[in-house]
Amino acid sequence: MDAANPTRRIILGTAATLPVAVIANGAGFTDQTAASPAAPTLPLLRVNGQQIALALPPWTTLLDALREQTDLSGTKKGCDMGSCGACTVHIDGKRVLACLTLAARCVGKNITTIEGLADGDTLHPMQAAFLAHDGLQCGYCTPGQIMSAVALIKEGHTASDIEIAEWMSGNICRCGAYPNIVAAIRDVAGPAGVGH
Repeated sequence: MDAANPTRRIILGTAATLPVAVIANGAGFTDQTAASPAAPTLPLLRVNGQQIALALPPWTTLLDALREQTDLSGTKKGCDMGSCGACTVHIDGKRVLACLTLAARCVGKNITTIEGLADGDTLHPMQAAFLAHDGLQCGYCTPGQIMSAVALIKEGHTASDIEIAEWMSGNICRCGAYPNIVAAIRDVAGPAGVGH
């Protein structure tokens, strides 16, 4: 055996005989159970036009920051894995999944939640359309659906009902209100937006 160029089999065989603690600590890894938790930071987040200082560990998602440290509970936690769309919010006008977004990465950006769409007591046109077209049943997914629908129109994905459904496919409605959701979006997009 050439000590300067050991084979893969020798390396793996040697590693398998070492205690796990030696491998972990000897390879530059730290024992996560022994490490003290990081001190929370106080980033300023701009949410619905207001600056909010939050005590956040660096791994806190935007979803958890909104739901646990503010009075803004409209953004829902569904799958918590980016699959259902219930946590959709806007960051600088673009729709994002708050459960997959670190709050620390949102510093200096404009965050809009479902609570930030209405103008006082006047509903956003999309909120009013969802009510008019009965685009909700249990209502749990509705905030994320509405946030995606508003962004979808700005993105220009309203050429047909099929296109609307395609671009809304990241938002799941377990109650199955999809036809009514599409009708609400079509109503807000207007005849110029949807050729059906």
